[in-house]
Amino acid sequence: MTDEYLVEGCINKNINAQRELYERYATKMLSVCVRYMCDEDEARDTMHDGFIRLFDKIEKFEQKGSLDGWIRKVFVNICLERLRKMKKMSYQSIDDENDELQIADNTIADADNQLEANELMNYIKELPAPFRSVFNLHAIEGYSHEEIAKILGIACSTSRANYFRARTLLQEKIKLMYK
Repeated sequence: MTDEYLVEGCINKNINAQRELYERYATKMLSVCVRYMCDEDEARDTMHDGFIRLFDKIEKFEQKGSLDGWIRKVFVNICLERLRKMKKMSYQSIDDENDELQIADNTIADADNQLEANELMNYIKELPAPFRSVFNLHAIEGYSHEEIAKILGIACSTSRANYFRARTLLQEKIKLMYK
């Protein structure tokens, strides 16, 4: 089934199209939810809520970009919304936007390439929710700090500070692991 046909089927509440879309994207979207929610059960609940919302809002997909990207954006927003409701999102801001937040690009990748993806994901799961959310949005989803600030309703400098702190915590965990 093509994406266009799949979207049309879902708009028309075709159960086969909905099943196909679910089966095609469930694993990917569960991994997105796990990155944000950390708790496996909470991630599964969030994923199911995400598909319910997705089937409700599928008619808003304009087919200008990729279906995969649009679905991912829906699920990231569901995760952030759920974290806000759980009150696990309080951001630490910095007063001076010119504070030095020099982030070395080689820090995380420099653990002699010994770090497995699963280990890194486990470290990311251990980050406090505000740091984890900003890290996921910037490092994994590719959002700019300006976009993150708008999405989360925080200052751009707060996004940068939380990203810096997330990277610092990850660096410390990696250094401890390989000492």
